[in-house]
Amino acid sequence: METPGLLVHGEAAPFSTALRSLLNNPQYSDVCFVVGQERQEVFAHRCLLACRCNFFQRLLGPKLGSGMPSPVVLSTVPAEAFLAVLEFLYTNSVRLHRHSVLEVLTAAIEYGLEELRELCLEFVVKVLDVELVCEALQVAVTFGLGRLQERCLAFIEAHSQEALRTRGFLELSAPALLSLLRSDKLRVDEAELVLAARSWARVGAVEQIVEAWKCHALRRGDVARGAPCRRRRGTLPREHHCFLDLPFK
Repeated sequence: METPGLLVHGEAAPFSTALRSLLNNPQYSDVCFVVGQERQEVFAHRCLLACRCNFFQRLLGPKLGSGMPSPVVLSTVPAEAFLAVLEFLYTNSVRLHRHSVLEVLTAAIEYGLEELRELCLEFVVKVLDVELVCEALQVAVTFGLGRLQERCLAFIEAHSQEALRTRGFLELSAPALLSLLRSDKLRVDEAELVLAARSWARVGAVEQIVEAWKCHALRRGDVARGAPCRRRRGTLPREHHCFLDLPFK
């Protein structure tokens, strides 16, 4: 009986470098994505994406005919985040940045990339600061990331006054805000908390009015067809207008 062969490994670095050279390289690519609001073209290789990610396997399907197929439009993911996802798929490593890690995390969750999701979560915890924490809390609430939500709440509890003054706080959704207001460990007095909640409500209400006007104008044909008409994540739903009536103390 023939003995089993011995599995040996070559050097990983040259292999990774070779695959990295294919990243967003039109040479030999057979799929083009049009990514983000900036509509940036990103080139990739169908077989590699399909074997690494079930999302892309379903999205791209079998190749039909010859030549380059029509571009695949992915307008909701920013180009920088999408390129980070591709970097991970091509090389099994990724360079993360504080300013874009939450967008990469969101893409990893939506594409079902569990390992990349965990790498992003570890990085977020390491770089968490006052400016980032409310945005991270929003992502945690949106996707049910319990451990990240706990870390964000603990950070806000320790830096309450600074966190409540950030733009990220004003852009919280109502469920994310309520998860914060339920804490009894915030280091801020009740009057300041009420003022912060009123500011959040005003920003949401104003933005909702602006977006509603844009939608109305779009329907009437007063603005360019195809212009975006979406409510941002922090705008105020009608059922939460009660925040506008919070009393001052």
